[in-house]
Amino acid sequence: MHSTDSTFIIVGGGIAGLCAAIGLAKLGIDAQIYESADELKGIGAGFGLAANAMQALEHLGLKDEIVPIGHYLASYNVLDQNGNILVEPDTKLISQQYQQENFAIHRADLHQFLLSKIPSSQIHLGKRAVSFEREGEDLQVYFADGSHVRGQALLIADGVHSPLRQQLIPGSAPRYSGYTCWRATIDNSSIQLNKGTETWGAKGRFGMTPLVNNRIYWYACINTTARNPILKRWRTKELLDNFKSYHAPIPTILSETKDSELITNDIIDIAPLDRLAFDNILLLGDAGHATTPNLGQGACQAIEDVAVLMDELQTHVPINVAFQRFEKRRLERVNYICNTSWRIGKIAQWENPLLIGIRNFLMKTMPNRMKQQQLNKLLSVDFMQINRNHAPGHKINTK
Repeated sequence: MHSTDSTFIIVGGGIAGLCAAIGLAKLGIDAQIYESADELKGIGAGFGLAANAMQALEHLGLKDEIVPIGHYLASYNVLDQNGNILVEPDTKLISQQYQQENFAIHRADLHQFLLSKIPSSQIHLGKRAVSFEREGEDLQVYFADGSHVRGQALLIADGVHSPLRQQLIPGSAPRYSGYTCWRATIDNSSIQLNKGTETWGAKGRFGMTPLVNNRIYWYACINTTARNPILKRWRTKELLDNFKSYHAPIPTILSETKDSELITNDIIDIAPLDRLAFDNILLLGDAGHATTPNLGQGACQAIEDVAVLMDELQTHVPINVAFQRFEKRRLERVNYICNTSWRIGKIAQWENPLLIGIRNFLMKTMPNRMKQQQLNKLLSVDFMQINRNHAPGHKINTK
């Protein structure tokens, strides 16, 4: 049975790691976070907190304080490059299912909020975990600076490139999706963007959404080889040249973006794993199921992970049993999301004009019910009830 003196080692101070530390503290479990960066500031730009993530945050007692720092998303349509609607997801139906709304949020804003809930004494920066070993029932984690730490349970939450996952599963290296992404957050004063959309065209994809504090988060995905040295040097001038034939306000958004605001990354994930739990070690978030961003579920699934884990730890079974049950509840869902997102990305990135014409025709004429099938499979399920084998517990005490 786990007791309040169990020391959980959390490797990684991203969304999964920070949420886990907050959840464990509410259960009276001691946890220490070890993060490779020298500063935690939430790099990146914006992302979606869909209704399922908001439900998970409510289970963790965090939702009410996060709503004011998110931008409510009433819709998120998929368009062709001329601005015609291809898919109009019924987000209201999804919201009703969960009794939650959908939001867009800046990663740095969410990071700062989560950090405010954790005593700084629990967070150890500049600690890049490189390996672990078992010592009896305990675990020892070793860091690049030569130090090490001992604990009774290990949550691996250090992202898609996790060296600890690689040690557990040597064949789990990240895989390249076939496209590279540019992102930025810019001022919305002159553009006055008021709704989120994603555009699919022959020269790549372009997504945009408003954020709080009068900002726009945008991203652009273009097919290329991994680590392409030419595209790595692309700035707003080249992006504007690439997307100049796309509908408004895409060219304007690019022309108003400074080169210094650009973030460039190859889009990668990991092929679905067949395990997440290894006795008293558990893979969380991107370390266990990194996905391409095509369903907008990467951060959402990390938060779901933590809500389900806390639900299992409340049952006062041994840690390894709780981890095993967590795996049973999560594995099929996260793998479905990874596979579906990979497939959507391939179709969205088509460049062949004939294929694009057929795709767009089908998307425009297909009944909405069919268009939403994959979304409904993802979002019409109450993730807290999947394979749950105990009576619904109380939400974590937030007092």
